[in-house]
Amino acid sequence: MWFALNLLTFLALAEVSSSALLAADAAKPNIVLIFTDDQGYGDVGCYGAKGFETPNIDRLAQEGRRFTSFYVAQPVCSASRAALLTGCYPNRIGIHGALGPSSKVGINSNEVTLAELVRQAGYRTAILGKWHLGCQPQFLPTRHGFDEYYGLPYSNDMWPFHPEAAKGTYPDLPLIEGEKTIEFNPDQTKLTTEYTKHAVQFIQRHKSNPFFLYVAHSMPHVPLHVSEKFKGKSKAGLYGDVIEEIDWSVGEITKALKENGLEQNTLVIFTSDNGPWLSYGNHAGSSGVLREGKGTVWEGGVREPCIMKWPGQIPANTVCKEPAMTIDIFPTIAHVSGAKLPGHKIDGLNIWPLIAAEPGAKNPHDAYFFYYNENELQAARSGRWKLIAPHTYRSLAGQPGGTNGIPTKYQNFKSGWELYDLENDIAESKNVAAEHSDIVKKVQGLMDQARADMGDSLEEVKGANSREPGRI
Repeated sequence: MWFALNLLTFLALAEVSSSALLAADAAKPNIVLIFTDDQGYGDVGCYGAKGFETPNIDRLAQEGRRFTSFYVAQPVCSASRAALLTGCYPNRIGIHGALGPSSKVGINSNEVTLAELVRQAGYRTAILGKWHLGCQPQFLPTRHGFDEYYGLPYSNDMWPFHPEAAKGTYPDLPLIEGEKTIEFNPDQTKLTTEYTKHAVQFIQRHKSNPFFLYVAHSMPHVPLHVSEKFKGKSKAGLYGDVIEEIDWSVGEITKALKENGLEQNTLVIFTSDNGPWLSYGNHAGSSGVLREGKGTVWEGGVREPCIMKWPGQIPANTVCKEPAMTIDIFPTIAHVSGAKLPGHKIDGLNIWPLIAAEPGAKNPHDAYFFYYNENELQAARSGRWKLIAPHTYRSLAGQPGGTNGIPTKYQNFKSGWELYDLENDIAESKNVAAEHSDIVKKVQGLMDQARADMGDSLEEVKGANSREPGRI
């Protein structure tokens, strides 16, 4: 009798415990992160785009929160993605520039990606699209927390048909599923559609358990390609057509969430990896009123459109003017998913109060630091102020970009110590360093701290807390 009662008690407790676990899983939000490639600040309707329409992305903003001072950590492919997926400045973890197919470097196995972070909390994970954190087997997404992978290992221009590379510079471009190459030099007009189809199928398969879906579009990085259903549809040429197809993709993904009863419990984030590649002219996007574009730390290179939606958690049709950065997405997702942060140092901070529009919420960082090239600390933003350090940067200097996929050559220029008040001068047109020497000194002090921590090749300083990338 005693044994039977205790057995019944045990089973009852087990049932309660199981129910509690199921309830906890149900409370965890699904996470859909849509990350485009080379899309500028001015390339979304609600950010002022002209010549094409983005009704689905605009609807995200109407139903969620639009960020007007959202940054990537670096204005280039691999480094930007490293920051997004690890919560670290990319130079801290040894990822610089855009890793090519011959690179012997990739993400270190000791780093923790967003996929590994949420996997510990019971999430299923997938990446669809561009990876670009190493193409050797040990660096592929399936070795770094992703259950599923379908896409390109690096940029879509790193193939035999590159307009500026000598013949033989790039090998055939692999399309990978899992860890198997299923095709070389794929028809790029199908990429956006295929990524979208795989995304919808992933949502359908995993609607009963929490998931992290990372859709990293290859477009609008050159070479531009669009499906027949969107060819010639916009009033802005091929570039506009490509953006309208990406917008369609966003609509298909959000529709799948709604049809599968997941809309209310899904955090959707839309942003891009860096500003437009301006030298490509009519095949490049727009940074709007911002200065310069990809490959520079001026606002046009690092400030991106960003929209977040989670019904009931993020207030609809609101705007956040406080600065934020991709490094903050990692710890924020840890917060909302209940995942445990890694033991090693990361640079991002939880910005959920900003996202949720909590009263009085402010950015928690003293400053954001903008590195470029091989560990050059070129700028920092602290509050309303942005300080530019002396460095060489590229610019078209007013000349038009190229046409139909052939780029114009940049010119090199040198900056000095320059201070800009971004609240009153978003275009970085008036250097106010002379009028605010106290601010210059303060931000220089913050930059000195960053140099001591992560190094600075411009000042020939080696950082005390930098980590090595993975190597073969």
